Amino acid sequence: MERIGLIAGNGQLPFLFARAARARGLEVVAVAHRGETDPALASEVALLTWVRVGQVDRIQKAFREAGVKQAAMAGGIGRVRALKEARPDLGAVRIISRLRTFRDDALLRAVAADFEARGVTIIAPTDFLGEVLCPEGHLAGPKLHPAQEKDVALGREVAVLLGQADVGQTVVVYNGHVLALEAVEGTDETIRRGGKLNGKGGAVVVKRCKPQQDLRFDLPAVGPRTLDVMKEVGAKVLALEVGRTVLLDAPALFAGAESAGITIVGVP
Repeated sequence: MERIGLIAGNGQLPFLFARAARARGLEVVAVAHRGETDPALASEVALLTWVRVGQVDRIQKAFREAGVKQAAMAGGIGRVRALKEARPDLGAVRIISRLRTFRDDALLRAVAADFEARGVTIIAPTDFLGEVLCPEGHLAGPKLHPAQEKDVALGREVAVLLGQADVGQTVVVYNGHVLALEAVEGTDETIRRGGKLNGKGGAVVVKRCKPQQDLRFDLPAVGPRTLDVMKEVGAKVLALEVGRTVLLDAPALFAGAESAGITIVGVP
């Protein structure tokens, strides 16, 4: 049976990828990150190797021994954890030594190039999961009112600038004011911070790719947990980039939004 590699981070995307690959008749060889990847992934794959963030040579060895020629990166790695707990090996040092900048996009491209130089082509997880990408239009919850439409437009504009700086993917807006921009803390904490600044509730959350983003890595993703965080702070709109945002468990996401009165829209 042909094998495919999975470099697994946190969240549900590694599970979705593994199931989709198996449905295509592929055997999945996964490498999971300690403290990030759900251990239950072991039941979804043929082989599972545990590593710490930064152990590039160990990942490449696992794939080489398993005969893997293609692999996908699926699931995130918490930036705070990566900063505090990374254990870079000689492979990581080899990659880092060639970089002029440590921004996410440059680093991930360099990682992919190093894997490909050693016989493993890095593919986009959405090559197997096109059905989980956000469609266009009104997806759940109440229709947007004019003030919310203006906030969505502002959030999109700011998110593009944020992405051009290779900083983050999430912007929180309310009534024409930008409340929070994503940095190393991640989407959930950005929403919490922005929502708390808007004590009345009603914030608009906009999430989109960086303009220069390589679609093999770190696509924006939302799921029921995103809604839980929005409910904590009374945020009322989630605006997502069409075709470039992953919807984790879309049926539960849309049902939860309807129940909570939260609007979800797909925007270009």
